[in-house]
Amino acid sequence: MLALNQQLTAEQRIAKAYVAITSKDRYMPLAGVLSIGNKTVSDDIPTACTNGRDELYGRAFVDSLTDAELRFLILHECYHKMYRHLTTWKHLHDKNHGIANQACDYNLNGKLVDENKDDGFATMPRDADGKYMGLFDEKFREGNGWMDTAKIFNILDDDDDGDDEGEGGNESGGDDPQGTSCAQPKGFDEHDWEGANKLSDEETKELEKDIDIAIRQGSMAAGKLGSNGNRNFDELMQPQVDWREVLREFIQTTCTGSDYSTWKRPNRRYIGAGVYMPSGISERIDELVIAIDTSGSISDTAVALFLSEVQSICTTVKPEKVRVLYWGHEVVGDEVYELNELDTLVRSTKVRGGGGTDVECVTAYMDAHKISPQAAIILTDGYLFGDWGKWVCPTLWCVLDNKSATPDTGKVVHIQSSNM
Repeated sequence: MLALNQQLTAEQRIAKAYVAITSKDRYMPLAGVLSIGNKTVSDDIPTACTNGRDELYGRAFVDSLTDAELRFLILHECYHKMYRHLTTWKHLHDKNHGIANQACDYNLNGKLVDENKDDGFATMPRDADGKYMGLFDEKFREGNGWMDTAKIFNILDDDDDGDDEGEGGNESGGDDPQGTSCAQPKGFDEHDWEGANKLSDEETKELEKDIDIAIRQGSMAAGKLGSNGNRNFDELMQPQVDWREVLREFIQTTCTGSDYSTWKRPNRRYIGAGVYMPSGISERIDELVIAIDTSGSISDTAVALFLSEVQSICTTVKPEKVRVLYWGHEVVGDEVYELNELDTLVRSTKVRGGGGTDVECVTAYMDAHKISPQAAIILTDGYLFGDWGKWVCPTLWCVLDNKSATPDTGKVVHIQSSNM
């Protein structure tokens, strides 16, 4: 047994911090998420890092922190895991890993600072000059909360000076005996995207299942605690709409008639989730337009999965043709698939665009080329320079990773890339 005056080891301090966190009312619901994965202390890690499942802590860094700072660090890693940052935002990492690291941290640190501002239970680590070691900026505050990671990423990306690494530093360096990438970034931890990619499909599915169970259990615990519970579970437990079902319902509905005046009352299956879908009538559609945003946040994989779903639906409803338009600040791709070519729709390759994102270029292009579809489906991240355009046909907005986007025309379904 340690003498009373002997300093605790890093491992013991971390174990003590876990007990303190799960004994705190607002963090008690996190117990399940905190228990997921291995926690390892290493002399070779400058600060800390996670691959979305396991956590690595640098011994010297842990020893340098106060108890409140150590609790903040552990909660920070836990939130990365709970919000599935290393899988949900992989497409942002692929575009610019440094900025993706920063965007994730600005979002989490803002939440944690707010949660602890009254009692100081967990405080962000500070350097010798008393400055925050983690990333924090009030400009990313939005209403009573904080901008989501994708929105922060886009702001940082627009401000970037062109350095491919981004301001977050590199992801390699130092001895790395466990095959992770844990360099010293501008924040106080690193995100092991490469380690996350090394998880097998089976391991990833098991991790997702474990996190889902932990969140459900946490939500129940938060409900019992009332106002003292963790509000993050309210966000995580919002009812999820199956975007594939919404997409299928929209195409089937519009492919069986183009006259809005003949639509029947809304399908009640979707009303509770805030999506209003009319019941259908009969007659086949002539042309369906799929307009795909060429933003970097819309990954090639997301486009392929989206078109695969459209193709599957169209083999049943059989529109005369499907037109795929790729757009940014202008339409940069126009592909037409006739009825007998729909089985090749999924092979469409995303066209790279440049400049801003202005969806009004799509309606202008359709007007100029006399394209009059009976329905249009727009896949976008919802970060537009202009407004949502004026559409004269039934329109479904499929908005990727941006719950704050609320088109003022047509229908909308929000999609998380992690659920595609």
